[in-house]
Amino acid sequence: MSEECLKTINLTKQYPGIFALDRVNYTVYTGTVNALVGENGAGKSTLMKIISGNIPQSEGKILFN
Repeated sequence: MSEECLKTINLTKQYPGIFALDRVNYTVYTGTVNALVGENGAGKSTLMKIISGNIPQSEGKILFN
């Protein structure tokens, strides 16, 4: 089994009046292809912006090995 290299725990991003992300848990494993899919407005870009450090999360943790 592959090792976890990045993990989000209950990641939340809230803007006034709306949740862009609500308690998202996402794990990326080494040696695998990871895909993030969803409908428009599901928060994919917001999640990637938080993981890359471009915007801060409102709550939750990002663990990086």
